[in-house]
Amino acid sequence: MTGPFKRIALAITFSPTAAALLREAWRLKRWLNADLVLIHAGEKTPEAEAKLNDLLAQTSLPAATPIAWQRGKPAEAILKACQENHIDLLLMGALRKENLVGYYVGTVARTIMRKASCSIYVLTQPSEEPRPMKNIVVNAEDSPHIGEALRVGCWMAEHEKESWLHVVRELKLMGLALVSADQCSEEEYNKVQQNLLREEFAAVEKLMQSIPHEGVKVNIKVLSGKSGFELARFAGRKEADLLIVGAPPRKFSLFDRVFPHDLEYIFAELPCNLMIVNPRKEGSRG
Repeated sequence: MTGPFKRIALAITFSPTAAALLREAWRLKRWLNADLVLIHAGEKTPEAEAKLNDLLAQTSLPAATPIAWQRGKPAEAILKACQENHIDLLLMGALRKENLVGYYVGTVARTIMRKASCSIYVLTQPSEEPRPMKNIVVNAEDSPHIGEALRVGCWMAEHEKESWLHVVRELKLMGLALVSADQCSEEEYNKVQQNLLREEFAAVEKLMQSIPHEGVKVNIKVLSGKSGFELARFAGRKEADLLIVGAPPRKFSLFDRVFPHDLEYIFAELPCNLMIVNPRKEGSRG
């Protein structure tokens, strides 16, 4: 069965995790029934080609796997290769912090995520062996691609069989702040809070109505507080295997308000693998 992505790519370097990333990419290719392209930001030299062929041999990937060699600055080279190869989903490895506490998205990856016209999948701990996804968290906020993010999450949870899909929504605190300013009673305040919670639950349920998810175990969670921070904490508490968010709007004024604030908490210390859903327009496929 064809998955939500038709053409995937792996941004491959000669890092210690390269072999594991290749195995993850190959498993994802087969799972999604997608085409796989390897992207290397660098000049195609005999030495580099030999290293990459050796990696392919180590991981039992077919020698005929397409490789896009792209010269230039890493971020620009990878973005150009994604465009030229009509990539729907780009896989990248995350970097470990110097204090070894967690993983974070580095400068090159952030540049790619800000400018990419495709979806991005950041792997924190690529595994040599397949690992099931028991908990998938989807953020249902701050993106014009909420529906697409939920569809990807539902598809993955359905095909993982035993997965839980946690759909996270933010409680709009402005309403509570206005009620509090009026110095209402505790009973009135609690009533308003419960009404707001019901509204957010209803909004998620409405979103889910148009998305096939028969047999998927769904948990709707409404969080209060700084959305990116609380989202990362929730994913950590659930020991999530994957966090899915919709790409922010492409207008830079709004984009820059979203990333450095709400989602910066996630990028600074990734709680798990991260997928940013940014559906390609059909016209961009060439």
